[in-house]
Amino acid sequence: RWHINDGEEVFVVLDGRVLMHYRDNGFEQVAELAVGDIFYASVGTEHVAHPQGPARVLVIESEGSV
Repeated sequence: RWHINDGEEVFVVLDGRVLMHYRDNGFEQVAELAVGDIFYASVGTEHVAHPQGPARVLVIESEGSV
């Protein structure tokens, strides 16, 4: 589901493919992420990840982030 985290968030695709949907100035954008790709969600970035089949993603965020 679409969400906004309390802090910054970093996604690293370790295996598979992910479509990262995010909103930029009210417009939906999609970044196609493959192995080794990184997506950075700054504070206030509304986003949602859609794995395309099996995928492993490392997510780095502040402890307790919502």
